[in-house]
Amino acid sequence: MQHRQDRINEEIKKALSEIFRELKDPRMRGMVSITGIKVTPDLHYAKVWISVLGAEGAAEDVMAALKSAGGFIRKEVGMRVKLRCVPEFTFVSDNSIEQGMRMSKLIDKISQGDAE
Repeated sequence: MQHRQDRINEEIKKALSEIFRELKDPRMRGMVSITGIKVTPDLHYAKVWISVLGAEGAAEDVMAALKSAGGFIRKEVGMRVKLRCVPEFTFVSDNSIEQGMRMSKLIDKISQGDAE
């Protein structure tokens, strides 16, 4: 059963990536990445973790755009992924990539200080 869910997660992730690139909303700015997706076993709900790299406030704009386009996104996923039930999506902001980059810069700064 878990193998099936993993396959469905990957298929939906692939479809969402394509749909995000096609969205014409001006709030979809910066680099938008899907860092994770978890579909419930009954396929009624899916939680999608989104990471946004870009200008200040881009993450909030992207999350608002995704929330307002939720119905369209669900319809498009239904057309691209053949499922009996298309899940209802909940988009969650994931800033782990941003935190990782900040930590990397701090480590580099400390390393440079030790070298001097």
